[in-house]
Amino acid sequence: MIALAAQPVQSCQPEEDRVVVSGSILCRRRNPEAAANMKFEDILDEVDGFGPFQIAVVALLWVPRIVLPCHFLLNNFIAASPPHRCDIGALGLGGVFGNLSEEQKLTVSLPAREDGGGPESCEMFAQPQFQLLANGSRGGDPPTLRCQSGWVYDNSTFTSTLATEWDLVCDRKSLTQTTGSIFFLGVMLGAVVFGFLSDNYGRKNTLLASYVVATAFGFASAFADSYVLFAVLRFLTGFGLMGIGINALVLSIEWVDTEHRLFISVIGGLSWSAGNMLLAGFAFLVNDWRTLIMTVTAPLGFAVLTWWWIPESARWLLANGKVEKAQFDLDKCAKFNKRPKASSNLRLQELADVETLEKKDKSYTYLHLIKTPKMRRLTLLTGIVWYGVSSTYYGISLNISGFGLNIYLTHFVYAAIEVPAKLMIYFLLNVFGRRKCQAGTLLLTGVCIITNMLLPLGLWQVRAAVAILGKGLSEASFTTVNLYTTELYPTVVRQNGLGYTNLMGRVGVSVAPRILLLEVVWTDLPQVIISSVAIASGLASLLLPETLTVRLPETVDDVEKPRWAKEDTTAFGLEKGSGDIWWCRGGRD
Repeated sequence: MIALAAQPVQSCQPEEDRVVVSGSILCRRRNPEAAANMKFEDILDEVDGFGPFQIAVVALLWVPRIVLPCHFLLNNFIAASPPHRCDIGALGLGGVFGNLSEEQKLTVSLPAREDGGGPESCEMFAQPQFQLLANGSRGGDPPTLRCQSGWVYDNSTFTSTLATEWDLVCDRKSLTQTTGSIFFLGVMLGAVVFGFLSDNYGRKNTLLASYVVATAFGFASAFADSYVLFAVLRFLTGFGLMGIGINALVLSIEWVDTEHRLFISVIGGLSWSAGNMLLAGFAFLVNDWRTLIMTVTAPLGFAVLTWWWIPESARWLLANGKVEKAQFDLDKCAKFNKRPKASSNLRLQELADVETLEKKDKSYTYLHLIKTPKMRRLTLLTGIVWYGVSSTYYGISLNISGFGLNIYLTHFVYAAIEVPAKLMIYFLLNVFGRRKCQAGTLLLTGVCIITNMLLPLGLWQVRAAVAILGKGLSEASFTTVNLYTTELYPTVVRQNGLGYTNLMGRVGVSVAPRILLLEVVWTDLPQVIISSVAIASGLASLLLPETLTVRLPETVDDVEKPRWAKEDTTAFGLEKGSGDIWWCRGGRD
């Protein structure tokens, strides 16, 4: 709307803003409704929402994100249980064996396994069975005992593991897997705590705290001198690593425009595959568990040094009324991308006023995820989907038999499968949308699991191919849910939302190994449960809204009452789409 004043004036009214255009003094009255229609993407478009600045941010966050799979899957190597047998050295002290060879000593001291694969791992004869040297027959079933003097381990593959360090074998074998469960309990707690801290104290500050916690306790765990101390330190390491995961993801997404969110999400997600493959290489070169932990933790030192160059999320700054800092970071982005400086501080202040309207006299907590109807529905559905994705992914990963390869090559192949899965989903997400891809990958994963249950064991080549396909689809569902979730939750509670969904995901991770133990009840029961979870969560994802090409919601109101309209106003060459009411009061300046 343009209005001309009869008399020239040199200033505007207190409630108006004075702007000069082509020599004319224009007074702008703030329009709250128009300001409400302005979004952060309008500002981001001016400074380039996808340029060298965004690439630099993703690159700086790649190193710490590579560390995540190295620790999440570290138990595959540090908790490995190498072949072992009872230590019979104490029996020879009394001269019982005489001049027997080492092989003969083992024959008379240890019962052989029924499959002929060597001596039993956890039992020894109560008395040496010398008759076995003469006729090879036990003459009945001689009494046996549990290993009395410890164990002897095969160190050809691993120099040292948790199992060899604290004799976590036989009756104590479950303790090696318990360290993994304890680690993920720390991850679960970290998802909740760091989600809250990030939304209230900023993404960048919380990221630094995560770096410090993960680095300190990661290195400390390598020097643990008892199992209990190691378990506690691994819990705290997982706690810190989860802060890195959710903050690195959100910082990457919140600096990128709508069009390139998917690309940045997939490129960032490839860091998981890269770290997963690197873990196989690290573990192959470093066979001692203490040294391996230090090796995979060391890159976090570099991440701490480069933290200074990572910008705070301008979205978060505006949502929390920190306009001057947001202006500084946006100007830095514009300079890096060789664009003009961002909009005036006044425009940013108006946007910040809209962003902070709901935060007046209150701060956002996890309760805001369930306070309003649509947020409640969103929270319920995303929790179901995250549980299903995580439980399915780890259930498949832990249950697929090897390819007849050694442990390092098998791990590398599993990791390499994820790369084409991520690249495939990158193209499909822009074609079919987030919702259909999320549902499709989960439903097809369930179909692959059911298919493998029905295929005869003799068709191992076909079963392997179906298993690989299922693994790839489960990875594609993980890539999708990471992007999808960041687009569903509004800025003011996005970290709380990610903390909650990651918590549900970690619950799924922790439950998956327990589900696999149900094979003692019925061989196919674990597959029935995992496939049912995959299909159920896939159907639940169909109830979520589509976010393809949709702007990120910034307030709870954006979820409850979406505002898609955008007013366009052009006057005297003013910026199109500003949505403000302008008029000319005459005069020259």
